[in-house]
Amino acid sequence: MKGSAITPVSYIRWDRQRSAPVEGWIVDEVPVCIRVHGEPWVTLMASPHDVESLVLGFLRGEGLIRGPEDVRALQRQEGTCVDVHLHSPPVTLPTHPTLTSGCVGGVTFERIVEELPRVDAALTLSPLRLMALMGELQRKAWAYRRARGIHSAALSDGENLLIVVEDVGRHNTLDRLWGVAMREGIDPAGHIILTSGRISSEMLRKAAKMRVPLIASRTSPTRLALELAHAWGITVVGYVRRQSLRVYTWPQRVREE
Repeated sequence: MKGSAITPVSYIRWDRQRSAPVEGWIVDEVPVCIRVHGEPWVTLMASPHDVESLVLGFLRGEGLIRGPEDVRALQRQEGTCVDVHLHSPPVTLPTHPTLTSGCVGGVTFERIVEELPRVDAALTLSPLRLMALMGELQRKAWAYRRARGIHSAALSDGENLLIVVEDVGRHNTLDRLWGVAMREGIDPAGHIILTSGRISSEMLRKAAKMRVPLIASRTSPTRLALELAHAWGITVVGYVRRQSLRVYTWPQRVREE
């Protein structure tokens, strides 16, 4: 990975009334400020590695760009500030952000309940395959296996994990997925998202804008996320474990082959 999401740390571990010094890892969290044409716009709390992909995905999710070809320059400046210059600058940058339920305060400038077209995709996947993909995500979550305390997400074609990302913010992982996908020329439409974090309405909105028909998590969705998933045609799967999972919406996409 570019840069690092974790830092070495020394601590005392207690186990069965015994203590011992341990050399381990802890996750990093920094403010990532985004400036568009020199104008300060928004600051995201995120992991400090590969912030360019995070910013690129965030710009796409907020509708400022349609792809990397709309970006004239994207440069990381001092610390974790990123200067963005677009070929066609927006007349007015979005304002009045909505703070979402992210563990580090996700942010969006769009209405959570905005109308989005239904995701129509003929995707089907067996429960066993979905469980296997989630297991693969856990094995490839490099920073989590060393430090814990960080979220992971993956984009999959149903057979393999195409992209794996990690960040302290679960919302940020989906922005990172989209950013890396754009850089690698991968259209996320029709693919699958796997995530370690809770599926909130904001997470569901990001998946819908990527035209992803199925999002699966090791934990739970929120009620509003399920209401939006019903309306937008997205299959939501929660509590994916080695031998079990829960399909909450559009269950026809998850069936035995």
